[in-house]
Amino acid sequence: MDVLKGGWRERYNYSIFVKLFIMKRITKAKALMMTALLLSASLVISACGSSRDDKLVVGMELAYPPFETTDTDNKPSGISVDLAKELGKALGREVIIENLAWTGLIPALETGKIDAIISSMTINEERQKTIDFSDPYASIGLALLIGKDSDVQAYDDLKQPGKILAVKKGTSGHLYAEQHLPAENIMVFDKESACVLEVVQGKADAFTYDQLTIFRQWQENKDTTSASLQPYQEESDYWGIGVSKKNPELTKEINSFLADFQEDGGFDKLADKHLKQEKDTFAELGIPFFFDIK
Repeated sequence: MDVLKGGWRERYNYSIFVKLFIMKRITKAKALMMTALLLSASLVISACGSSRDDKLVVGMELAYPPFETTDTDNKPSGISVDLAKELGKALGREVIIENLAWTGLIPALETGKIDAIISSMTINEERQKTIDFSDPYASIGLALLIGKDSDVQAYDDLKQPGKILAVKKGTSGHLYAEQHLPAENIMVFDKESACVLEVVQGKADAFTYDQLTIFRQWQENKDTTSASLQPYQEESDYWGIGVSKKNPELTKEINSFLADFQEDGGFDKLADKHLKQEKDTFAELGIPFFFDIK
């Protein structure tokens, strides 16, 4: 009886040993499998990161010639496109232009869809709450397109009763007018072309926008308008390159590039290529030009 009991115990202990052995092997196999999966995921993430590190994705709205536009082959072109390419060369990264709606630029930067914004974007406090900006690379002032039959010569003349200033809704000129002119002297339109038409037809005394836009509209409507290109506001607006707040190192690299590019005459070359007539006219009038950042 003792022998039979002992044999049963031996068989029972052996069975437990086998089960424990199998469980250990299964646990070890699972651990090895998890390690392999983690390593695989790590390699995929690393590969994706290195691929993006070789590229610089720049967002802009290709609807503002001669800064952001497309050529006859529907390819990105303009001052901002050339600037982006020069930046890419300096950083040793391939530049990819993402054409986005204006309202989608900052969200795209925040979510990491793009690395930078180069789209004639004004540096202001509201935008600086969500993104960082490079040092300014351009300065732009507000100017006036004046109807030929109007006696307006300066912005303060528009404060007189009966004077009418046409503004495009939401622009810096619109905001400035609301702060400095009587409400009844302001006519607000959704499109730039509508503002210009009001002046050409004599329904408005003047239209305000940035200097370069006013210059170009004056060139197209010389028979019916004149231009006051001297900025009338106390402080000019400045454009900068938008960068995510999560990427301060890129901001430093961009600032270094902008300083070198300015020092080497890069902005003068861009102006000669895209804004030669405007640059010469501003020089004749003694008005600081777009890229004259002091």
